Amino acid sequence: MPRPLRDPKRSGASGPRVVLGVTGSIAAYKSVEILRGLVKAGAEVRCVLTPNGARFIPPLTLATLSANPVAQDPFDVSLWDMTHVSLASWADLILVAPATADFIARLATGRAEGLLDSLVLAADCRVAVCPALHENMWKHPATQRNVGTLRGFGYEVWGPGRGELASGVVGWGRLLDPAEIVSRALSRRALGRRRAGGKPHAA
Repeated sequence: MPRPLRDPKRSGASGPRVVLGVTGSIAAYKSVEILRGLVKAGAEVRCVLTPNGARFIPPLTLATLSANPVAQDPFDVSLWDMTHVSLASWADLILVAPATADFIARLATGRAEGLLDSLVLAADCRVAVCPALHENMWKHPATQRNVGTLRGFGYEVWGPGRGELASGVVGWGRLLDPAEIVSRALSRRALGRRRAGGKPHAA
């Protein structure tokens, strides 16, 4: 049975607390493998699914594998707390995988229209963004500018890799291998929390 959304004291939990954000990319199916890898390694994972992400992966799959409810709607009356605030304070890491060009642009401009972008804006924990997009979109000056802005915020950008894309062409824009994403998420916990200026400091 799913646990309550808010668990700030982590009663009995010993692993890292990860919020896994899934956006509307064809690579969203790989988020299942990322989730399974994190859980297998002992992490407690709460998933946040964007409306377009839900077009590619059903929330029931993420809820079943994480053993936690999936947050989707910031206006969901069944959630008694302010989800973007409670999850932001709960997490050791916010991992957006996959992250579309549109979502990267939203983060770069400080948008807070949806639950996931609001959550990132409210967070002071580590944030890692894993792009998954077409090569032309990745190389576009707007995307490169946005990625530079995210790095300036102190966010980590993992990838993309080069390989066969959904279009069938080979190029840059492929989501990093799920095993690599899991390894990075678990191996850099020592960075701790970020200050408002984007620089990490000890928790």
